[in-house]
Amino acid sequence: MVAKGRSLTILPTQIVSIAYLFLSLIPLLVDSQCTQNPIIFNFGDSNSDTGGFAAALGHSFGPPNGRLYFHHPSGRLCDGRLILDFLCESLGIENWTPYLESLRPNFTYEANFAISGSSALPGLVPFSLSVQVLQFLRFRTRSLELISKGYQGFVNEEEFKRAVYTIDMGQNDIASSFFYFPYAKVIGRIPSFITEIENAIWLSLISEIYQHGGRNLWVHNTEPLGCFPQQLATTGTYATDFDQCGCLESLNNAAKAFNKQLQALCDELRSDQMMNAMIVYVDIYTIKYDLIANSDEYGFENPLMAYCGYGGPPYNYNPNVTCGQTRFNVCIEELSYVSWDGVRYTEAGNAIFASKILSTHYYSTPQIGFGYFCNA
Repeated sequence: MVAKGRSLTILPTQIVSIAYLFLSLIPLLVDSQCTQNPIIFNFGDSNSDTGGFAAALGHSFGPPNGRLYFHHPSGRLCDGRLILDFLCESLGIENWTPYLESLRPNFTYEANFAISGSSALPGLVPFSLSVQVLQFLRFRTRSLELISKGYQGFVNEEEFKRAVYTIDMGQNDIASSFFYFPYAKVIGRIPSFITEIENAIWLSLISEIYQHGGRNLWVHNTEPLGCFPQQLATTGTYATDFDQCGCLESLNNAAKAFNKQLQALCDELRSDQMMNAMIVYVDIYTIKYDLIANSDEYGFENPLMAYCGYGGPPYNYNPNVTCGQTRFNVCIEELSYVSWDGVRYTEAGNAIFASKILSTHYYSTPQIGFGYFCNA
């Protein structure tokens, strides 16, 4: 059911079982027994952008973004919190500050370099992964300079070494490639995406994280891109294009190919070049696809339909009327939707994803939890 117009009506008080599931996750997500909070530096795209796009380009994501948790737009393309928010809350860290935020920034425990639309490949967007890492290096240099001059409240050398460097990048490289190239050529481009990630972590003498002290890396693989309502509404044509869950096989197969190469890179770096570092590879693809494939078991409905968009079933997505634009629709029972705007996920979905990361080690290689970095 769809409620049309720009009204931000309050959700009904009668919420299905998914609300209880969602609320039951909160104690698990925020329970932390850290002996020392690590500093977290994040690099990514809209999956982890907490306001970088608005700070960088002056374009704010307006309502209905932020309506569920923050009750106002927060710089996130979501109704509430992202996976990154939940992971950091589990360590007692809140209020993510974008690196480019000029008004009252707080970099005591984190700095977020992620900006929506970013890609691993440089040249296509203003804030590719290599640019984000260069921004981090400037941040690092300035922090150490200011500390040497007696200023307080900045990250010191030891904290940079103990910090966690989270990376979630690649989905835009793959998805955008399908607009210009056939499947075989998209697959052929994947090694170039992986090379950029390798340069950021290890190879580049100018900008790599390891060269400048980074020893704890948390790397997310990419998600099932063929399950995005955006892609489903604009790409699929024949029945053979779709898998058993209704997702586009070509995009999901490309995501799997990317993930296979990304895991191989993490394994190689861990065993050879960076043996004194902790590199954790996290299988986000499996976590997200499981929720889509088994949405009924989690209490979700319409896993392939955007909560905020235009057009109604089956996908509620129209490229000419996206979430927040005039005539957009918002659906009823927000907590029962997985997709927020056809590309990003709802807070309810993100809470499930984060709870799986935090409650089990089966999705990470090596099998350690995010809380490991509390005492690393």
